[in-house]
Amino acid sequence: MTRDPNERLTLVGPGLALVIVHMQHDIVDADRPFGALFAPEIEAKNVVAACARAADAVRAAGGLVIFARIAFDPSGDDLHANIPLLAMAKDAGCLINGTPGAEIIEQLDVTDDDVVLTHTRPGPFTGTELEKTLQDQAIRDVAVAGVATNASVEATIRQAGDLGFSPFVLSDACAAADNAQHEASLATMGGLFASVITVEQMAEALP
Repeated sequence: MTRDPNERLTLVGPGLALVIVHMQHDIVDADRPFGALFAPEIEAKNVVAACARAADAVRAAGGLVIFARIAFDPSGDDLHANIPLLAMAKDAGCLINGTPGAEIIEQLDVTDDDVVLTHTRPGPFTGTELEKTLQDQAIRDVAVAGVATNASVEATIRQAGDLGFSPFVLSDACAAADNAQHEASLATMGGLFASVITVEQMAEALP
């Protein structure tokens, strides 16, 4: 559900993880393969700055910041293009480990205390240590931001909920290819799978 601004939300910093999804050059930069699709909405919604604010708030409260990056071996052996989204990545020859396009954008500072997680499926829990990392840190609540709202952001929310975490989607820190897809995904998540909050609401709920 979308949170009422007047409703009291309480989050405990050490029990909160922020997962920032796919803020990588090949996905964010306007001149890169997926950036041509997503960059206009990322810029219009000021998503990069919102992700940075969210990360700063979570770090300050003692929470965990995780950058999820999707990237594949240069051999292509780990790119199973069984769905259109991954077929697009294969056809574009992008998101290859070791190339600048696969790296997290420099506008988002990655600190020594952050976790950078590499995965090969739209959902970052699949085939990775993400669930164990959250459990080892006694994480209860998972906030999600990044690109795209209706793809890997929503996939992360659904996976987190399935695994027993309490998911929150940061509505002003994510974007899709167009606003209609973004809003439709938020409506689906807020109605069924997560709490929809803003970065400001999250920050105000932290000690």
